[in-house]
Amino acid sequence: MRQLRIVLWLAVIFAGTAFGQGAKTVPAASAPQAQASTQTTVAAMVDRDISAVEKQVVEATEAMPEEKFNFTPETLNIPGDDYKGVRSFAVQVKHIASSNYFIWSPITGDPVPANIKDGNGPVELKSRAEILKFLKDSFALGHKAAATLTAQNMLEPAANGKSQRLHLAEFGVAHAYNHYGQMVEYLRMNGIIPPASRGKSD
Repeated sequence: MRQLRIVLWLAVIFAGTAFGQGAKTVPAASAPQAQASTQTTVAAMVDRDISAVEKQVVEATEAMPEEKFNFTPETLNIPGDDYKGVRSFAVQVKHIASSNYFIWSPITGDPVPANIKDGNGPVELKSRAEILKFLKDSFALGHKAAATLTAQNMLEPAANGKSQRLHLAEFGVAHAYNHYGQMVEYLRMNGIIPPASRGKSD
C-alpha cells in the first residue's frame, strides 16, 4: 500500500510538472492559431479524395502492357464462368473516364466532349497512350469540379438539377473505385501485381 501511494504521488508530481511546462511553452494566444492551421476546406477534402483514386486508377492503367490492353476474362474460358460480353481492360478505363465527364461536368458547367456517346467511351481511342491521356484529362475535370465547392454551395443542385454538387463530386470518386476493383482483377488474371499492392504481403 505504501508503495502504491508513492507511485501515485510521483505520478501527480510528474503530471503537474508536465502541465506547467506545457503552459509555458504554448501561450494561450497561440491555441486558436494551432486550431486554424488544422482546418481545411470542402474543396481541399474532395480534391484529396479525387487525387487518391486517380493515383490508383492511373497506376493500374500504366501497369497493364499494351499487348494486353484489350484483355477480357472471357478469353480465359474458365469452366462455369459468366464473363461473356464483359468490358475489356481498355473499355474499363474508358468507362471510368467517360463517367468522370458525365458526373463532374454538371458541377463545372463544362460540356461533355462530343466524342463521348455512351459509358464505354470514344470508339476511336484504341492505343494505350490515347486512353491514358483520356483518363488523365477526365480527372483534371474532377479537380476543377472540386475547386468550385464551398461550404455555401456544396448542397446546391448541380447544373443537371438532379443531384447536389457535393454528392456528384464524391460519387465520381466512389464510381472510379468500383471499376478500379475490376481493373485489379484483370491485372491479377494476367499475373500482374497492382502497383498499390507491390512491396506488401500479397
